[in-house]
Amino acid sequence: MSACPALLVAAPASGQGKTTVTAALARLHARQGRRVTVFKCGPDFLDPQIHAFASGRPCQNLDLGMCGEADARWRLARAAAESDLILVEGVMGLFDGKPSAADIAEGFGIPVLALIDAAAMAQTFGAVAHGLATYRPGLPFAGVLANRVASARHAEMLKESLAPGVGWFGALPKSGDSLPERHLGLLQAAEIDDLESRLDRLADALADSATVDLPAPVNFAAAPPPVLPPLLAGRRIAVARDAAYGFIYPANLETLQALGAELRFFSPVAGDSLPECDAVWLPGGYPELHAAALSANAGLWQALHVHVDAGKPLLAECGGMMSLFEEVVDKAGQSHRFAGLLPGRAVMQQRLAALGTQFADLPEGRLAGHTFHYSKSETSLLPLCRAHTAEGRDGEAVYRRQRLTASYVHFYFPSRPEAAAALFSA
Repeated sequence: MSACPALLVAAPASGQGKTTVTAALARLHARQGRRVTVFKCGPDFLDPQIHAFASGRPCQNLDLGMCGEADARWRLARAAAESDLILVEGVMGLFDGKPSAADIAEGFGIPVLALIDAAAMAQTFGAVAHGLATYRPGLPFAGVLANRVASARHAEMLKESLAPGVGWFGALPKSGDSLPERHLGLLQAAEIDDLESRLDRLADALADSATVDLPAPVNFAAAPPPVLPPLLAGRRIAVARDAAYGFIYPANLETLQALGAELRFFSPVAGDSLPECDAVWLPGGYPELHAAALSANAGLWQALHVHVDAGKPLLAECGGMMSLFEEVVDKAGQSHRFAGLLPGRAVMQQRLAALGTQFADLPEGRLAGHTFHYSKSETSLLPLCRAHTAEGRDGEAVYRRQRLTASYVHFYFPSRPEAAAALFSA
Protein backbone atom coordinates (compact mmCIF):
# COMPACT_ATOMS: atom_id res chain seq x y z
CA MET A 1 0.00 0.00 0.00
CA SER A 2 1.25 3.49 -0.90
CA ALA A 3 0.07 6.77 0.62
CA CYS A 4 0.01 9.93 -1.50
CA PRO A 5 -1.86 13.25 -1.16
CA ALA A 6 -4.72 13.30 -3.67
CA LEU A 7 -7.71 15.36 -4.77
CA LEU A 8 -10.45 14.87 -7.34
CA VAL A 9 -11.47 18.20 -8.87
CA ALA A 10 -15.17 18.08 -9.72
CA ALA A 11 -18.01 20.52 -10.40
CA PRO A 12 -21.82 20.69 -10.56
CA ALA A 13 -21.70 20.72 -14.38
CA SER A 14 -19.46 21.07 -17.41
CA GLY A 15 -18.04 24.49 -18.18
CA GLN A 16 -17.23 25.44 -14.58
CA GLY A 17 -13.45 25.51 -15.13
CA LYS A 18 -12.32 22.05 -13.97
CA THR A 19 -9.58 21.66 -16.57
CA THR A 20 -8.21 25.14 -16.01
CA VAL A 21 -8.07 24.77 -12.22
CA THR A 22 -6.67 21.22 -12.30
CA ALA A 23 -3.94 22.31 -14.70
CA ALA A 24 -3.20 25.39 -12.59
CA LEU A 25 -2.90 23.25 -9.44
CA ALA A 26 -0.59 20.85 -11.27
CA ARG A 27 1.53 23.72 -12.55
CA LEU A 28 1.75 25.36 -9.14
CA HIS A 29 2.92 22.23 -7.34
CA ALA A 30 5.23 21.16 -10.16
CA ARG A 31 6.92 24.58 -10.01
CA GLN A 32 7.60 23.90 -6.34
CA GLY A 33 9.51 20.77 -7.28
CA ARG A 34 6.80 18.20 -6.53
CA ARG A 35 6.15 15.17 -8.70
CA VAL A 36 2.55 15.68 -9.76
CA THR A 37 0.58 12.98 -11.58
CA VAL A 38 -2.73 14.02 -13.11
CA PHE A 39 -5.50 11.70 -14.25
CA LYS A 40 -8.60 12.56 -16.27
CA CYS A 41 -11.95 10.89 -15.59
CA GLY A 42 -13.48 9.64 -18.80
CA PRO A 43 -12.10 8.96 -22.27
CA ASP A 44 -10.96 12.52 -23.02
CA PHE A 45 -7.91 13.14 -25.26
CA LEU A 46 -7.57 16.93 -25.04
CA ASP A 47 -7.60 17.73 -21.32
CA PRO A 48 -4.82 15.16 -20.64
CA GLN A 49 -2.55 16.98 -23.11
CA ILE A 50 -2.96 20.18 -21.08
CA HIS A 51 -2.34 18.35 -17.80
CA ALA A 52 0.74 16.58 -19.12
CA PHE A 53 2.19 19.95 -20.13
CA ALA A 54 1.29 21.50 -16.77
CA SER A 55 2.75 18.70 -14.65
CA GLY A 56 5.60 17.61 -16.89
CA ARG A 57 4.40 14.00 -16.54
CA PRO A 58 2.05 11.81 -18.62
CA CYS A 59 -1.65 12.15 -17.85
CA GLN A 60 -3.74 9.01 -18.17
CA ASN A 61 -7.45 8.25 -18.13
CA LEU A 62 -9.59 6.75 -15.39
CA ASP A 63 -12.89 5.41 -16.67
CA LEU A 64 -14.65 2.57 -14.88
CA GLY A 65 -16.74 1.85 -17.96
CA MET A 66 -14.13 1.86 -20.72
CA CYS A 67 -10.93 1.18 -18.77
CA GLY A 68 -12.32 -0.89 -15.91
CA GLU A 69 -11.70 -0.86 -12.16
CA ALA A 70 -8.62 -3.11 -12.24
CA ASP A 71 -6.92 -0.85 -14.78
CA ALA A 72 -7.66 2.24 -12.68
CA ARG A 73 -6.50 0.53 -9.49
CA TRP A 74 -3.02 -0.40 -10.66
CA ARG A 75 -2.43 2.94 -12.42
CA LEU A 76 -3.35 4.83 -9.24
CA ALA A 77 -1.14 2.52 -7.17
CA ARG A 78 1.78 3.14 -9.51
CA ALA A 79 1.20 6.89 -9.40
CA ALA A 80 1.03 6.88 -5.59
CA ALA A 81 4.41 5.16 -5.40
CA GLU A 82 6.01 7.62 -7.84
CA SER A 83 4.35 10.95 -6.96
CA ASP A 84 4.12 13.64 -4.32
CA LEU A 85 0.59 14.60 -5.39
CA ILE A 86 -2.18 12.98 -7.43
CA LEU A 87 -4.82 15.17 -9.05
CA VAL A 88 -7.85 13.73 -10.82
CA GLU A 89 -10.00 15.92 -13.04
CA GLY A 90 -13.64 14.86 -13.04
CA VAL A 91 -15.94 14.73 -16.05
CA MET A 92 -19.20 16.66 -16.56
CA GLY A 93 -20.97 17.12 -13.21
CA LEU A 94 -19.78 15.22 -10.14
CA PHE A 95 -22.65 12.68 -10.25
CA ASP A 96 -23.24 12.68 -14.02
CA GLY A 97 -22.94 9.46 -15.97
CA LYS A 98 -22.87 5.79 -15.08
CA PRO A 99 -20.17 5.41 -13.86
CA SER A 100 -19.46 8.96 -12.66
CA ALA A 101 -16.56 10.92 -11.20
CA ALA A 102 -18.19 10.37 -7.79
CA ASP A 103 -17.90 6.62 -8.33
CA ILE A 104 -14.14 6.99 -8.78
CA ALA A 105 -13.82 9.28 -5.74
CA GLU A 106 -15.78 6.90 -3.54
CA GLY A 107 -14.26 3.72 -4.95
CA PHE A 108 -10.69 4.84 -4.31
CA GLY A 109 -11.21 7.16 -1.32
CA ILE A 110 -10.09 10.31 -3.14
CA PRO A 111 -11.41 13.51 -1.50
CA VAL A 112 -13.48 15.77 -3.76
CA LEU A 113 -12.64 19.42 -4.29
CA ALA A 114 -15.80 20.91 -5.82
CA LEU A 115 -15.23 23.84 -8.14
CA ILE A 116 -18.32 26.05 -8.46
CA ASP A 117 -18.75 28.88 -10.96
CA ALA A 118 -20.02 31.63 -8.66
CA ALA A 119 -20.17 34.42 -11.25
CA ALA A 120 -23.97 34.70 -11.12
CA MET A 121 -24.75 33.69 -7.54
CA ALA A 122 -24.25 34.68 -3.92
CA GLN A 123 -25.78 32.74 -1.00
CA THR A 124 -27.09 30.03 -3.33
CA PHE A 125 -23.46 29.00 -3.56
CA GLY A 126 -23.85 27.47 -0.11
CA ALA A 127 -26.89 25.46 -1.19
CA VAL A 128 -25.07 24.05 -4.22
CA ALA A 129 -22.06 23.19 -2.06
CA HIS A 130 -24.29 21.54 0.54
CA GLY A 131 -25.98 19.45 -2.12
CA LEU A 132 -22.70 18.25 -3.60
CA ALA A 133 -21.31 17.42 -0.17
CA THR A 134 -24.34 15.51 1.13
CA TYR A 135 -26.10 14.05 -1.93
CA ARG A 136 -24.27 10.74 -1.63
CA PRO A 137 -23.53 9.58 1.94
CA GLY A 138 -20.02 8.21 2.24
CA LEU A 139 -18.54 10.32 -0.55
CA PRO A 140 -15.20 11.78 0.63
CA PHE A 141 -15.73 15.53 0.31
CA ALA A 142 -12.89 17.94 1.02
CA GLY A 143 -14.56 21.25 0.27
CA VAL A 144 -15.29 23.88 -2.38
CA LEU A 145 -13.41 26.41 -4.47
CA ALA A 146 -15.31 29.37 -5.94
CA ASN A 147 -14.49 30.33 -9.51
CA ARG A 148 -15.03 33.59 -11.45
CA VAL A 149 -15.58 35.67 -8.32
CA ALA A 150 -16.15 39.41 -8.79
CA SER A 151 -14.60 40.90 -5.64
CA ALA A 152 -13.32 40.28 -2.14
CA ARG A 153 -16.79 41.08 -0.77
CA HIS A 154 -18.34 38.58 -3.18
CA ALA A 155 -15.90 35.94 -1.96
CA GLU A 156 -16.79 36.70 1.64
CA MET A 157 -20.51 36.22 0.94
CA LEU A 158 -19.81 32.89 -0.70
CA LYS A 159 -17.74 31.70 2.22
CA GLU A 160 -20.36 32.82 4.75
CA SER A 161 -23.04 30.85 2.87
CA LEU A 162 -21.36 27.49 3.51
CA ALA A 163 -22.88 25.05 5.98
CA PRO A 164 -20.71 23.99 8.94
CA GLY A 165 -18.25 21.30 7.98
CA VAL A 166 -17.94 22.23 4.30
CA GLY A 167 -14.33 23.17 3.65
CA TRP A 168 -13.44 26.46 1.95
CA PHE A 169 -10.51 26.38 -0.49
CA GLY A 170 -10.80 30.02 -1.51
CA ALA A 171 -11.95 32.02 -4.51
CA LEU A 172 -10.54 32.60 -7.99
CA PRO A 173 -11.26 35.96 -9.62
CA LYS A 174 -12.71 36.36 -13.09
CA SER A 175 -9.91 36.01 -15.62
CA GLY A 176 -9.27 36.12 -19.33
CA ASP A 177 -6.77 33.28 -19.09
CA SER A 178 -9.19 30.41 -19.64
CA LEU A 179 -8.04 27.84 -22.18
CA PRO A 180 -9.18 28.19 -25.84
CA GLU A 181 -11.65 25.71 -27.35
CA ARG A 182 -13.04 24.35 -30.63
CA HIS A 183 -15.83 21.90 -31.53
CA LEU A 184 -14.34 18.80 -29.83
CA GLY A 185 -13.24 20.70 -26.73
CA LEU A 186 -10.03 22.47 -25.81
CA LEU A 187 -7.34 23.11 -28.37
CA GLN A 188 -4.54 20.56 -28.33
CA ALA A 189 -1.69 21.60 -26.05
CA ALA A 190 0.76 22.02 -28.94
CA GLU A 191 -1.65 24.45 -30.65
CA ILE A 192 -1.74 26.94 -27.75
CA ASP A 193 1.33 29.11 -28.31
CA ASP A 194 1.17 30.84 -24.93
CA LEU A 195 0.14 27.79 -22.89
CA GLU A 196 3.08 28.00 -20.49
CA SER A 197 2.49 31.67 -19.66
CA ARG A 198 -1.28 31.08 -19.31
CA LEU A 199 -0.69 28.24 -16.86
CA ASP A 200 1.81 30.31 -14.89
CA ARG A 201 -0.66 33.17 -14.55
CA LEU A 202 -3.38 30.75 -13.46
CA ALA A 203 -1.04 29.12 -10.95
CA ASP A 204 -0.12 32.56 -9.58
CA ALA A 205 -3.82 33.43 -9.20
CA LEU A 206 -4.39 30.20 -7.26
CA ALA A 207 -1.46 30.90 -4.98
CA ASP A 208 -2.78 34.41 -4.27
CA SER A 209 -6.39 33.58 -3.53
CA ALA A 210 -6.82 29.89 -2.70
CA THR A 211 -5.62 27.28 -0.24
CA VAL A 212 -3.08 25.26 -2.17
CA ASP A 213 -1.34 23.25 0.56
CA LEU A 214 -0.89 19.55 -0.03
CA PRO A 215 -4.07 17.64 0.85
CA ALA A 216 -4.06 14.71 3.27
CA PRO A 217 -2.50 11.45 2.01
CA VAL A 218 -4.77 8.77 0.57
CA ASN A 219 -3.88 5.10 0.98
CA PHE A 220 -3.88 3.33 -2.37
CA ALA A 221 -3.88 -0.46 -2.23
CA ALA A 222 -0.98 -2.24 -3.86
CA ALA A 223 -1.85 -3.47 -7.34
CA PRO A 224 0.92 -4.55 -9.71
CA PRO A 225 0.55 -3.86 -13.43
CA PRO A 226 -0.44 -6.77 -15.64
CA VAL A 227 2.38 -8.82 -17.14
CA LEU A 228 1.88 -8.96 -20.90
CA PRO A 229 3.27 -11.61 -23.24
CA PRO A 230 5.68 -10.32 -25.93
CA LEU A 231 3.16 -10.82 -28.72
CA LEU A 232 4.56 -7.89 -30.71
CA ALA A 233 8.27 -8.54 -30.09
CA GLY A 234 10.33 -7.46 -33.07
CA ARG A 235 7.42 -5.70 -34.78
CA ARG A 236 7.73 -2.06 -35.82
CA ILE A 237 4.51 -0.02 -35.65
CA ALA A 238 4.40 3.35 -37.42
CA VAL A 239 2.21 5.75 -35.42
CA ALA A 240 0.94 9.00 -36.95
CA ARG A 241 1.26 11.75 -34.35
CA ASP A 242 0.81 15.46 -35.04
CA ALA A 243 -1.87 18.18 -35.02
CA ALA A 244 -4.12 16.08 -37.29
CA TYR A 245 -3.62 12.77 -35.47
CA GLY A 246 -3.23 13.58 -31.80
CA PHE A 247 -5.97 11.55 -30.11
CA ILE A 248 -3.76 8.93 -28.50
CA TYR A 249 -4.25 7.39 -25.08
CA PRO A 250 -0.82 7.25 -23.38
CA ALA A 251 -1.91 3.88 -22.00
CA ASN A 252 -2.19 2.59 -25.57
CA LEU A 253 1.42 3.45 -26.31
CA GLU A 254 2.50 1.83 -23.03
CA THR A 255 0.55 -1.31 -23.90
CA LEU A 256 2.09 -1.66 -27.36
CA GLN A 257 5.57 -1.25 -25.91
CA ALA A 258 4.82 -3.70 -23.09
CA LEU A 259 3.76 -6.19 -25.78
CA GLY A 260 7.22 -5.76 -27.30
CA ALA A 261 6.51 -3.40 -30.20
CA GLU A 262 8.93 -0.76 -31.43
CA LEU A 263 7.05 2.49 -32.11
CA ARG A 264 8.05 4.80 -34.93
CA PHE A 265 6.26 8.16 -34.93
CA PHE A 266 5.74 10.25 -38.06
CA SER A 267 3.86 13.40 -39.06
CA PRO A 268 1.60 13.26 -42.13
CA VAL A 269 0.93 17.01 -41.80
CA ALA A 270 4.66 17.77 -42.02
CA GLY A 271 4.88 15.68 -45.19
CA ASP A 272 6.64 12.70 -43.61
CA SER A 273 6.72 9.51 -45.62
CA LEU A 274 5.69 6.21 -44.08
CA PRO A 275 8.51 4.82 -41.91
CA GLU A 276 9.72 1.29 -42.56
CA CYS A 277 7.28 -0.77 -40.52
CA ASP A 278 5.28 -3.96 -40.07
CA ALA A 279 2.03 -2.23 -39.08
CA VAL A 280 0.51 1.27 -39.03
CA TRP A 281 -1.75 3.13 -36.62
CA LEU A 282 -3.64 6.24 -37.77
CA PRO A 283 -5.27 7.64 -34.59
CA GLY A 284 -8.09 10.15 -34.49
CA GLY A 285 -7.73 13.91 -34.52
CA TYR A 286 -8.51 16.78 -36.88
CA PRO A 287 -7.63 15.76 -40.45
CA GLU A 288 -10.33 18.12 -41.76
CA LEU A 289 -8.43 21.11 -40.31
CA HIS A 290 -5.23 20.12 -42.12
CA ALA A 291 -6.79 18.85 -45.33
CA ALA A 292 -4.60 20.86 -47.69
CA ALA A 293 -1.34 19.56 -46.23
CA LEU A 294 -2.63 16.00 -45.97
CA SER A 295 -4.05 15.95 -49.48
CA ALA A 296 -0.64 17.07 -50.76
CA ASN A 297 1.14 14.15 -49.07
CA ALA A 298 0.48 11.80 -51.98
CA GLY A 299 3.56 9.73 -51.22
CA LEU A 300 2.16 8.70 -47.84
CA TRP A 301 -1.19 7.60 -49.26
CA GLN A 302 0.54 5.66 -52.02
CA ALA A 303 2.76 3.95 -49.44
CA LEU A 304 -0.31 2.99 -47.41
CA HIS A 305 -1.90 1.44 -50.51
CA VAL A 306 1.23 -0.67 -51.00
CA HIS A 307 1.27 -1.52 -47.28
CA VAL A 308 -2.35 -2.74 -47.24
CA ASP A 309 -2.05 -4.58 -50.58
CA ALA A 310 0.90 -6.47 -49.09
CA GLY A 311 -1.40 -7.79 -46.35
CA LYS A 312 0.13 -5.68 -43.59
CA PRO A 313 -2.02 -4.39 -40.68
CA LEU A 314 -3.36 -0.84 -40.54
CA LEU A 315 -5.62 0.41 -37.74
CA ALA A 316 -7.45 3.67 -38.51
CA GLU A 317 -9.59 5.31 -35.81
CA CYS A 318 -12.08 8.14 -36.30
CA GLY A 319 -10.06 10.90 -38.00
CA GLY A 320 -7.66 8.21 -39.17
CA MET A 321 -10.54 6.38 -40.84
CA MET A 322 -11.82 9.64 -42.37
CA SER A 323 -8.42 10.05 -44.01
CA LEU A 324 -8.71 6.68 -45.76
CA PHE A 325 -11.88 7.59 -47.68
CA GLU A 326 -11.70 9.04 -51.16
CA GLU A 327 -12.61 12.48 -49.92
CA VAL A 328 -13.32 14.53 -46.80
CA VAL A 329 -15.80 17.42 -46.86
CA ASP A 330 -14.99 20.08 -44.27
CA LYS A 331 -17.45 22.29 -42.37
CA ALA A 332 -17.29 24.93 -45.09
CA GLY A 333 -18.48 22.35 -47.62
CA GLN A 334 -15.15 22.13 -49.42
CA SER A 335 -14.12 18.68 -50.63
CA HIS A 336 -10.55 17.37 -50.24
CA ARG A 337 -9.02 14.31 -51.87
CA PHE A 338 -7.62 11.80 -49.39
CA ALA A 339 -6.16 8.28 -49.42
CA GLY A 340 -8.84 6.37 -51.32
CA LEU A 341 -8.20 3.14 -49.44
CA LEU A 342 -11.89 3.00 -48.55
CA PRO A 343 -14.73 3.88 -50.96
CA GLY A 344 -16.84 6.91 -50.12
CA ARG A 345 -16.37 10.06 -48.13
CA ALA A 346 -16.55 11.61 -44.66
CA VAL A 347 -18.67 14.77 -44.30
CA MET A 348 -18.30 17.16 -41.37
CA GLN A 349 -21.55 18.06 -39.57
CA GLN A 350 -22.53 21.15 -37.62
CA ARG A 351 -23.71 19.05 -34.66
CA LEU A 352 -22.25 16.17 -32.69
CA ALA A 353 -22.90 12.92 -34.57
CA ALA A 354 -22.06 10.35 -31.87
CA LEU A 355 -20.76 10.16 -28.30
CA GLY A 356 -20.22 7.38 -25.78
CA THR A 357 -18.45 4.23 -24.68
CA GLN A 358 -18.74 1.29 -27.06
CA PHE A 359 -17.45 -2.27 -27.30
CA ALA A 360 -16.42 -4.06 -30.48
CA ASP A 361 -16.43 -7.86 -30.78
CA LEU A 362 -13.73 -8.27 -33.41
CA PRO A 363 -12.36 -11.56 -34.73
CA GLU A 364 -9.29 -10.72 -32.63
CA GLY A 365 -11.34 -10.31 -29.45
CA ARG A 366 -13.46 -7.68 -27.66
CA LEU A 367 -12.03 -4.18 -27.30
CA ALA A 368 -13.58 -1.33 -25.35
CA GLY A 369 -13.42 2.18 -26.70
CA HIS A 370 -15.10 5.53 -27.11
CA THR A 371 -16.69 7.45 -29.95
CA PHE A 372 -16.96 11.23 -30.27
CA HIS A 373 -17.21 12.81 -33.71
CA TYR A 374 -18.80 15.54 -35.80
CA SER A 375 -18.59 13.78 -39.16
CA LYS A 376 -20.67 11.14 -40.94
CA SER A 377 -19.33 8.56 -43.34
CA GLU A 378 -20.93 7.65 -46.65
CA THR A 379 -19.58 4.39 -48.03
CA SER A 380 -20.67 1.36 -50.04
CA LEU A 381 -18.42 -0.87 -47.93
CA LEU A 382 -20.28 -3.39 -45.79
CA PRO A 383 -19.20 -3.45 -42.11
CA LEU A 384 -17.25 -6.34 -40.68
CA CYS A 385 -19.36 -5.84 -37.55
CA ARG A 386 -20.90 -3.11 -35.45
CA ALA A 387 -19.73 -1.99 -32.05
CA HIS A 388 -22.37 -1.78 -29.32
CA THR A 389 -23.10 0.18 -26.19
CA ALA A 390 -23.08 -1.25 -22.66
CA GLU A 391 -26.88 -1.49 -22.95
CA GLY A 392 -26.58 -3.57 -26.13
CA ARG A 393 -27.63 -0.90 -28.65
CA ASP A 394 -25.96 -0.86 -32.06
CA GLY A 395 -23.02 1.49 -32.33
CA GLU A 396 -20.33 2.34 -34.86
CA ALA A 397 -19.58 0.26 -37.94
CA VAL A 398 -16.19 -1.46 -38.09
CA TYR A 399 -14.82 -1.87 -41.61
CA ARG A 400 -12.18 -4.30 -42.80
CA ARG A 401 -10.20 -4.64 -46.00
CA GLN A 402 -7.55 -7.35 -45.82
CA ARG A 403 -5.66 -6.39 -42.61
CA LEU A 404 -6.98 -2.81 -42.61
CA THR A 405 -9.39 -2.17 -39.72
CA ALA A 406 -11.24 1.15 -39.60
CA SER A 407 -13.91 2.59 -37.31
CA TYR A 408 -15.02 5.74 -35.55
CA VAL A 409 -14.24 3.96 -32.25
CA HIS A 410 -11.08 4.99 -30.42
CA PHE A 411 -10.01 1.68 -28.91
CA TYR A 412 -8.50 1.41 -25.42
CA PHE A 413 -5.81 -1.25 -25.90
CA PRO A 414 -5.41 -2.19 -22.19
CA SER A 415 -9.04 -3.39 -22.20
CA ARG A 416 -7.81 -6.49 -24.09
CA PRO A 417 -4.08 -6.31 -24.88
CA GLU A 418 -4.10 -9.64 -26.71
CA ALA A 419 -6.78 -8.36 -29.10
CA ALA A 420 -4.83 -5.15 -29.69
CA ALA A 421 -1.72 -7.20 -30.44
CA ALA A 422 -3.66 -9.29 -32.94
CA LEU A 423 -4.84 -6.13 -34.76
CA PHE A 424 -1.20 -5.23 -35.41
CA SER A 425 -0.06 -8.76 -36.26
CA ALA A 426 0.28 -10.28 -39.71
